[in-house]
Amino acid sequence: MKEAPESSNNRLGVAGWIAIIVLLGFLAAAIAYAVHSWEAMSGVGISPLGWLFMALGVFFTIAVGGGLMALVFYSSRHDYDQ
Repeated sequence: MKEAPESSNNRLGVAGWIAIIVLLGFLAAAIAYAVHSWEAMSGVGISPLGWLFMALGVFFTIAVGGGLMALVFYSSRHDYDQ
């Protein structure tokens, strides 16, 4: 297993700070849009079947994501990704 070379300067550069600021801007815009959309749909009701399928979608999305991460860690530990 290779170790990362040690760097004497671990500070974030200007480009890194710009990237962080841009990404935080995207996050703020997404949150503002989500809040606006949520408030605009205040009169819309979701049936129990809708809630069931939404819960199943969340569950399977998390399960697939967790399964893929487990495969990544397994592959890394057993050197299948070389």
